[in-house]
Amino acid sequence: MGDVRAAFGRALEALGATRGITILRSSSLYRTAPWGPVAQAPFLNMAALVRTTLSAHQLLDVCLSIERQEGRVRAERFGPRTLDVDILAFGDLVLADERLTLPHPRLLERAFALVPLAEIAPDLVIQGIAVGEAAEGVDRRGVERLGRAKT
Repeated sequence: MGDVRAAFGRALEALGATRGITILRSSSLYRTAPWGPVAQAPFLNMAALVRTTLSAHQLLDVCLSIERQEGRVRAERFGPRTLDVDILAFGDLVLADERLTLPHPRLLERAFALVPLAEIAPDLVIQGIAVGEAAEGVDRRGVERLGRAKT
């Protein structure tokens, strides 16, 4: 919802301004078909590769704070939102607790996340599969590369 390109730009700026986080690369923006049970407009998606000294849970807290700064209200699961900042992977950490599951449990099935990630980290290995290889095999219908976020 709203000016998502600008929201992505502000999110990248906020991530990069956070102590302990360095943005290494960011992908293009992609327009994708909406996912989930709620009817809504197409999504915009992108990925960023960061280096961090934070723990996975500390990084999650930063991501949730950025979402709130952009007006995200978690009223309806899978419903429209101003911004959704997910951690797709955290190095080779495998984690599943009440707050966070890493790597993201459905990453290899979701072109809207996998394709942008493959643009910036094709050699990243998730569950024994290189992201670039997984992206080649995923259904890309409805995934359209747009350009860069507004910064």
